[in-house]
Amino acid sequence: MKQFVAEFFGTFWLVLGGCGSAVLAAAFPNVGIGLLGVALAFGLTVLTMAYALGHISGCHLNPAVSLGLWVGGRFPASKLPSYIAAQVLGGIAAGGVLYLIASGKTGFDLSAGFAANGYGKHSPGGYTLLAGLVTEIVMTMMFLLIILGATDKRAPQGFAPIAIGLGLTLIHLISIPVTNTSVNPARSTAVALFVGDWALAQLWLFWVAPLVGAVLGALVYRFLGQPDKSSSPTTG
Repeated sequence: MKQFVAEFFGTFWLVLGGCGSAVLAAAFPNVGIGLLGVALAFGLTVLTMAYALGHISGCHLNPAVSLGLWVGGRFPASKLPSYIAAQVLGGIAAGGVLYLIASGKTGFDLSAGFAANGYGKHSPGGYTLLAGLVTEIVMTMMFLLIILGATDKRAPQGFAPIAIGLGLTLIHLISIPVTNTSVNPARSTAVALFVGDWALAQLWLFWVAPLVGAVLGALVYRFLGQPDKSSSPTTG
């Protein structure tokens, strides 16, 4: 139970910190943090929670990560439903808190997007569905490669949260203009439920693409991460 509660609060922090920075601080008059600040905020949420909760639950905070870790042989299938439920519920709780905060400002309007993910006319840069699909698949695939590689027992110990947090920051720097960056179905669901309308209609992509990307990333790392028997010393 502690693992699932940790996933709830970890995902809560990711959505509140990442989406909160986008909604509350990205364009704040004169001192807005902009795209760079939002990207860094998402990375910092993962980095801080990885150190705070990683030893309890593994700090997945993302249904795609949990699925990828299972495909990669690092996570039992029996825990997938509970982890995913905890992540989605934690994200929705954060979305609710963010809504209460953001709606306290005069002129607040959900139609501004509320940090929801989208494609077509709801893409920040007007990118097509295909562009959004490819972006989310590739970015999530690379995210899983980073996670699996950084947490490999052969990797330098203690630095995985830094690599993963900076990896997520880089992913946001690349893809915020395309889809507002998901790579995380729980993060997308958390704000889409409050926006409704187009955000819910397009939510399917931000479940399908990250899950597909996670599986691809895990399969690639299973191939790359296997010891090369041909380079091992022979006996006899």
